[in-house]
Amino acid sequence: MGKKRKQTESQEVVKKDDTAPPRPKRTLLGWKDGGVAKKSDSAVFRNKEKVLVTCSRRIMSRYRHLMMDVVSLLPHCKKDSKVESKETKGATLNELVELRNCSSILFFECRKQKDLYLWMAKSPSGPSAKFLVNAVHTMEELKLTGNHLKGSRPILTFSANFDQEPHWKLLKEMIIQIFGTPKDHGKVKPFHDHVFVFSIVDRHIWFRNYQISVPHNETDKVDRGGLDKMTLVEVGPRFCLNPIKIFGGSFGGPTLYENPFYISPNLERAQMKKAKATKYVKKVKAKTRRKMHEIENPLEPDEFADLWKE
Repeated sequence: MGKKRKQTESQEVVKKDDTAPPRPKRTLLGWKDGGVAKKSDSAVFRNKEKVLVTCSRRIMSRYRHLMMDVVSLLPHCKKDSKVESKETKGATLNELVELRNCSSILFFECRKQKDLYLWMAKSPSGPSAKFLVNAVHTMEELKLTGNHLKGSRPILTFSANFDQEPHWKLLKEMIIQIFGTPKDHGKVKPFHDHVFVFSIVDRHIWFRNYQISVPHNETDKVDRGGLDKMTLVEVGPRFCLNPIKIFGGSFGGPTLYENPFYISPNLERAQMKKAKATKYVKKVKAKTRRKMHEIENPLEPDEFADLWKE
């Protein structure tokens, strides 16, 4: 056999080009270095609003369906289990909001299985507002023809009288922060196809939800700004908010505003019972006056009364 040749290992030396700049590292927020993306000096505002929606125990089915309709309209909300409605509900709800990593809360409180109150609060520092909910109509009972995509962003519209008094301005700002859906939220569709309407009539806030209906034919395609071809179709639900008090803190604190025209439902029912009671008392008094009148003014004896007696 022949002798084996010695194999010379040739090592290739890779020369690095010192002139080429190193590749910058990329992160989720952009390029870490390298100066590819220039960050602006001012911090960019990002809406991270999250709303907790919950209710009290022993709530009526009608009001529970209203709460579920509100949950379906707010994709940035979180629903939690029922909370016992006691004097310490403020501390309990503030702790619950902190545990769920939310910044606002909508608390539906039902009393006597008749009256529905809505707490709208910013946690943990406030402010908060308490409303009496009237004229409740859910989506199921209305059966309206409107229908918008679930998870889309709403357009918030307010009547002009929201800017007339300070407490209406404060309520408007709270409604914008709670009902306004964040743009970059994970569960939100990136377009608008319905409108939330808040209007003040007779010192009450009336809520309506409308779908923006646009023709879908290619020939009737709507141009930018062509509002004359768009129509609004009501979707629901409907409800009316009667403001009671506005507090400086979350579920308490100094009273910033108190509605002087507010009458509690208990007082209204007491007045109705009293009105019925006074009606009965009037009848009894009328009968008594009639008897006294007959006693004081007796009739003269009839001379023909015994004429036909045998």
